[in-house]
Order: sequence, then C-alpha cells, then structure tokens
Amino acid sequence: MTSQPLPPTQAQLPPYFAGLNEAQRRAVETVEGPVLVLAGAGTGKTRVLTTRLAHLLASGAARPWNILAVTFTNKAAREMRERVANIIGPSVEQVWLGTFHALCTRILRKHAELVGLKSNFTILDADDQVRLLKQVLEAEGIDDKRWPARVLMTVIQRWKDRALPPEKIGAAEAGDLAGGKLPQIYAAYQQRLKTLNAADFGDLLMHTVALFTAEADVLQQYQRQFRYLLVDEYQDTNVAQYLWLRLLAQGRHNICCVGDEDQSIYGWRGAEIGNILRFEADFPGAKVIRLEQNYRSTPSILAAASHLIANNKDRLGKTLWTEAEAGDNVKVTAVWDGEDEARRVGDEIEALQRKGLQLGQMAILVRAGFQTREFEERFITLGINYRVIGGQRFYERLEIRDALAYLRVVQQPDDDLAFERIINTPKRGIGQTTVQTLHKLARAQGVPLLAAASAMAGTDELKPAARRAIATVVEDFTRWRQMVDGVGPADLAQTVLDESGYTAHWQQDKSAEAPGRLENLKELVRAIGEFESLASFLEHVSLVMDIDEVDPGQQISLMTLHAAKGLEFDSVFLPGWEEGLFPHPRSLDENGNAGLEEERRLAYVGLTRARKRAYVTHAANRRIHNMWQSSVPSRFIGELPADAIEVEAESGLFGGSAVGGSYAGSIYESRPAAWLSQPRRQAPLIEGRAVNLTPKRSGGFPAGTRVFHQKFGYGTVRAVDGDKLEIEFEHAGLKKVMDSFVTAG
Repeated sequence: MTSQPLPPTQAQLPPYFAGLNEAQRRAVETVEGPVLVLAGAGTGKTRVLTTRLAHLLASGAARPWNILAVTFTNKAAREMRERVANIIGPSVEQVWLGTFHALCTRILRKHAELVGLKSNFTILDADDQVRLLKQVLEAEGIDDKRWPARVLMTVIQRWKDRALPPEKIGAAEAGDLAGGKLPQIYAAYQQRLKTLNAADFGDLLMHTVALFTAEADVLQQYQRQFRYLLVDEYQDTNVAQYLWLRLLAQGRHNICCVGDEDQSIYGWRGAEIGNILRFEADFPGAKVIRLEQNYRSTPSILAAASHLIANNKDRLGKTLWTEAEAGDNVKVTAVWDGEDEARRVGDEIEALQRKGLQLGQMAILVRAGFQTREFEERFITLGINYRVIGGQRFYERLEIRDALAYLRVVQQPDDDLAFERIINTPKRGIGQTTVQTLHKLARAQGVPLLAAASAMAGTDELKPAARRAIATVVEDFTRWRQMVDGVGPADLAQTVLDESGYTAHWQQDKSAEAPGRLENLKELVRAIGEFESLASFLEHVSLVMDIDEVDPGQQISLMTLHAAKGLEFDSVFLPGWEEGLFPHPRSLDENGNAGLEEERRLAYVGLTRARKRAYVTHAANRRIHNMWQSSVPSRFIGELPADAIEVEAESGLFGGSAVGGSYAGSIYESRPAAWLSQPRRQAPLIEGRAVNLTPKRSGGFPAGTRVFHQKFGYGTVRAVDGDKLEIEFEHAGLKKVMDSFVTAG
C-alpha cells in the first residue's frame, strides 16, 4: 500500500507563506489550470494575489515575462509590484503587470499596422474625444444641441466596452439616436481617429480583441509567452475585457481570476457580473477556492451583511466568518428628517471622539451625492473636519458653482466673475469675441459687465444673433431681480434655474453624471429654502467654503458607496436607507430585478467597509425639491437579521415604540405596493418574528377628516391616493404624507 506524502510543515514552506490560512495557501499553490478565487470582503484578496505571483517566480514555475497580471487601477498595479518586489526582488519589473488599458497599449504598439495605426499613435483623453466627435457631427449635419456630442460619445464607448465595431451595430442597437445615424457617425469617428493616427481608451481593448481574432499567429505568440494569467477584480470586467482574457487563456488555460460576485457594483459602467458567474462553464475543470475568513469586521457586521446578500439569486455563494471578538450590533436608527439625521450622526461622531477614536477612521457612505450637503454643513457647525473622497465638496461642484453664479448676479449685478461664468452657460451662442467686446466697453465706461451688456443689446456693434442672446440674458436678470422681494429665495432660485435653461441643460444630458447633477441642484434649492433671503444664503455659502486644509488623518471621510469599494474604516455611517433613495429608483426602473440585486450588493459593500461599528439611519421624511415627502425604510433594513442589529427610533415615529418589534412592525406595514411586487425570498425578520408585509390602506381618513401630524400640526384631508393623503395644514400649507403618520384630530 502506497503511503500518501505528508503535507509540508510550516518550517518547510517558503517564508512568504507565513500567516496564510489554509484557503489562501491553496489559492497560492494551485498554479496549474483555471482557478477562480472567490474572495469575500476583508479576506486577504490582495495578499493572495501578490503571494501567488511571487510564488510563481520564486518556485521557478515561470520566468517574469511568462506572467501577465491584470489590475483595474494603476494604484493597484503599483501596490502589487511593490509587494512582490519585497518578496522576490527587482525581477518583478519584467512581469507584464498593469491595467487592461496599459497592457493593451503595450501590445498595440508592437502590432499597430495590423489595426490601421502607426506605432506612435496618440491616445485621446475624454475631452479630445468629444471635440473630435463634434467635428464629425458637424460634417454629418447633426444638430449638436439636439444630440450633444458628450451624450453620443457615452453610447459609443458602451459599444466599445462590448467590443462592437461600427459594422456590428444594427438598427435595433442604434435606435433613433442622432436620427438613426449613430452607426454611420461611429464609423466616421473611427475613420477620423485612424486619419489622426489616434485611439481612444475604448479602442485599446477593442483593437486588441480584433487583432487577436484576425491574426492567429499574433495570438499564438502571446499565448506561448504568457504561461500564467492573473486577474484582479474579475467581477468588474466588461465584455471586451472578458473576450481579451479568454483569447489569451485558450493557450495554456492557466488563468487565475480573483473576485467577489457580491461586490459587483459597476454594471452602470459596463461591468458584467455574468463573467464571474459562468467562470466554471467558460473554463471546464476549473477549481473554485473560497476565501471566507474575514480579517476586517466583527461577527455582528458580518452576520448582517451575509444575511442581506443571501437575498440575491445571482451569486456563487460564500459564508464569511471571523475569529474576531464579538462587537457591537449594527445600529439601525429611525430619524425624523435629513437634518435630524445629520445632527444624530454628528452627535455620535463627537461621542466617539470623546472616547479617543480618530476622525480618520470614520466614514459616511451615501447612496447619492446630494446627501453630503446636510452632513457638510452640520460638520462645519460642530467644527468637525471632513473631506469628500471621489468628488468635490457640495458647494464646489460644477453645477452648484454655476447655479450660485446665477444667484450671485441676481443679488449683486456688479459681480463680473459670476456673470462671465454663466453668460454662455448653457450655450446661447455668446462666444469669446462677444465677451471680449463687453469687457472692452465695461473698462471704457467703468461699469460692470451686465451694465455693458445692457448697453450693447441696443446697438449694432454685435452680430444679430449675439445681440439677441445678450438682450435675452439682460431681460432675464432684470426680471429675476424684480422678483427678489416678492417670492421666497427657494422659489426664486428654482425660477432662475428653469428660466435660464440650466435645468433643461442637464435634463437633456444623457451622461452618467447628469442625474446626480440634477439631484444636487434640487438639494441646492432645498438648502436655500432654509434661509430668509437670498443674501443670507449667499453669505452662508461664502463662510462654508472658507475652510482651512487639515491633515487627512484628522478628517472624517464623506463619499458615495461606489467610491468606498476597497476601503475600510473602524466606524461607518450609512444614512438614507429609505425606499426611493436606496435602492435607487433609477436603478430599479432601468434594470428591474438585476438593478435591485446590484443595489443590494452596494448595501453589502457599505456594511463590509466597517471594522468595528456600523450605523444605518433612515428618515421618516425627506425634503426633496423643496417639498416634504414621507419615506418608508429601505427593504434592505428588513433583510438584516434581528440578532445582529439594534433598532432605535424616536418615540412616536412610525406609530410604534422607541425600539423593538412594534416599531419594526409598524414601519414595514407601511411599505408601498410597488415594494411588495419586488421578488423576495422571505419576509424580513425583526426580533425573531416575520413582519406583516401587507400595506395599510387608508380608509380611516376620508376627504374632509381633520387630522394631526407631529411635524406639520393640524390639517384637513383634501384627497386620498391609496396610503397617501393630501392634507391642507393650518400652518404648513398643502402637503402629501403617508396615512400612517397622522392621527384623527
């Protein structure tokens, strides 16, 4: 009988294996054949990837140039290179290690002629791409105002993410974009790129896929060279990246992909979760290794996150566990409104600081960018230093600066800097030559630009089109200034944004950023409504923006959930977990159940950023677009396990007690019918019992009933729409609220 060899002892293993757990070690040692490493949040993914690369080199399995290691960011590539260099030395410099785009560029430089380029081709940035497309649109007679170049470029880049050249775009795919001519425009754009000996970022992958598909000898050359492929964040790959990897892997099948389907949150920018879900079908005989020991979070946080994500169907599945000591349960708090939410979070942050915790180890993760404003202003009031990661502070964002410029000119017509910023925003046909003419007259007469514009609107010094545009701008500002004393500042701001065409400008923009910019503008109008006058608001903004720079380690981080992926903090605050905000309605409307599952993955990512403490808050009311709207808790709160959360609510909120089952029951009974239609695996459990999901039906409050609302006081029901009431309040005016928030008066 042949005896089985004993596993090596720790002393017999190379030193770089020290500290690896069993699953991590198997992921490092299994170097032959296709391998999928399912790395849950906080399970040491980066360590496994870098140790595997080092092991391939140190064990002699491959020479440096035989390894292709792909990351999604330059930062990740640098980190991996540095870590491997610390293990095996400078030979890592010869490894083909970098982002998809960097590696494809390296290949294309060698074979550029085969795709119609020269080896010294230029790579265009986003602005140059749009400028070039504008030239094509003009040549094709397409109205850039009707079909903005930036919008059409977004569509073209999505086609390139799927490795679809112009000739593969059918009529159904193109729809009525640019009058049905977008495939021809795409083809003309590609031809212009070749004429300029240029490529955009989408081309780098698309051209390389085309090269490998058409030139078998070139593909075989790289298949022979790259004996081992390593891929990071495989769940985030798009179609073109997937095709590129599959073509290279067909040679030796030694491909190792590391990823987590539960953290696939970039579908909106082309990522295909199906790539990781069908790995075993794409690579028969593949080994799947699950990294499930979490080194980041407490058991309660892991339990909450795992129970939540288990509601998704499109997943391969894993069970995270930890040897960490039991920590605090996830705290779920109901608040009255956004202002109350910011106040409570601020109070908790100060309490943590008093215990000696550092701001640099705290973060607030929001679903939508507009949510940051109330937290920013609260932090300024409290003197809490903060930084916005992955974006700008609220009042520094482009759309907010533009809107503020309009309002500054309304309030102070002498503000030339503000006037010049928006004189042609949105586009009105007022070019730089016209602006220079205005400057010349203003200097000559010693008057502001707006006064110069008023004077020139009645002369023949400008071309007719520019003169008409200038006259319209002058008339608009004259009218708006006359409104200052007659309407509230919020109504004035909304009027300015609408009548100037600025709101429509972003409504017509189909880029990924446009919806967020519109939400920010609505939040701005809401903020203005909290002030007695436009002047007091503008003074407030000036003071808010005058903030000294502080050491990042002494600042709390504010960011979106998308920007938080890959980061971790001791304490994480997750505000705005309400239906209509999270899950985001746009994601549900556009992608249905797939969108819901991606939103749930986003919630999972948010929870798993926390090491020690996680705080979820939801508001009973949100004031959106300067109108109060009643809210119900996010369905994701109902998917958190009762034994891993601590529920708290203000007395009287949702008609229940401060904590526990009656509170939970009442809030979930008020779910809208649309929520009930979404697919679910089971009813949410709170305090160990299933919650009644049947929504309340109004019937106790017919039209004419006198009622009382804790926020708005007494009023009379005017109309009933399901579980929503339209009420004329004695002091707050006409409002729409949920029937569960009122009592008979």
